[in-house]
Amino acid sequence: MQIQLNGERHDLAGQPTITDLIDTLGLAGRRIAVEVNEQIVPRSQHAATRLAEGDRVEVVHAIGGG
Repeated sequence: MQIQLNGERHDLAGQPTITDLIDTLGLAGRRIAVEVNEQIVPRSQHAATRLAEGDRVEVVHAIGGG
């Protein structure tokens, strides 16, 4: 299956959840925000939200400052 990840094509196997994608990208435990098809998906819904062919996913890292 192919999705658009941060503007680039990305291949995934099966029907992964957002949590699966985050794990695959090595971002588990990091402060990130995920948007699927222009809708922010709350962290509490990552494990239950399955990705589909052609989804547009944006993953943004939170950066702290002072």
